[in-house]
Amino acid sequence: MKIIQLSDPHLMAPGGRLHGSNPLDRLEACLADIGRNHADADLVVISGDLTNDGERAAYAALREALSGFVPACRLMLGNHDDRALFVEMFPQTPAERGFVQSVFDGSDGRLILLDTLDSGHVEGRLCPVRLGWLDEKLQEARDRPVFLFMHHPPFRIRMPVLDEVKLADADAFHDVLLRHGNVGHIFAGHVHRLIAGSWRGIPVSTLRSTNHQSALDFSDSWQLGHEPPAYAVIFIDADGVIVHFHDFPVAG
Repeated sequence: MKIIQLSDPHLMAPGGRLHGSNPLDRLEACLADIGRNHADADLVVISGDLTNDGERAAYAALREALSGFVPACRLMLGNHDDRALFVEMFPQTPAERGFVQSVFDGSDGRLILLDTLDSGHVEGRLCPVRLGWLDEKLQEARDRPVFLFMHHPPFRIRMPVLDEVKLADADAFHDVLLRHGNVGHIFAGHVHRLIAGSWRGIPVSTLRSTNHQSALDFSDSWQLGHEPPAYAVIFIDADGVIVHFHDFPVAG
């Protein structure tokens, strides 16, 4: 399977700028680069913070940007999103039990896309309903490998200001995974950095934003980073998972 992950576009109303960049221009550049080079992808996943302020105009701009996009695409929610408005404007997006969560069964495993948005909070959460749904979907997969996509990482990245707003109650989440033992990788967004490692024996990775980045700062403050935007090209087969991080070109 060939999967593309991009994350945290933080779209504003058209023309709006964020941290000196136009998020819509950068997302369109990212989509164009994917279209030129990875139209053969099995799935493109945008892993949350689709908008910066949950504005109707920003979701409309996203809908327009994706209107001519060729590969199949799944949208996920982050803490900057508005679930009710998103569902209204993207009614075709798969949802289960009131949350924007779904399954994609490919040739080499099952992808589970989680909704970690806890409305009104920056940190993420998986309530009992969502954990129960995850438990069922992991059970259904049985011996097939499973790959999780989620906005909020459940693991610390050792940057205090970001670790404070990761997934809350990660132990309850891990308890569900432990019951099945079939999760091969966790792909997350939220932190706006390229990070790879493992969490309790499960390989993990995070991704830069398509708009702006977090600086490598291990203090108690947050600083804007100056790395270029990127997306991930993920290959999954019987031998395992390979993740390439690609800095796509932007104008200006």
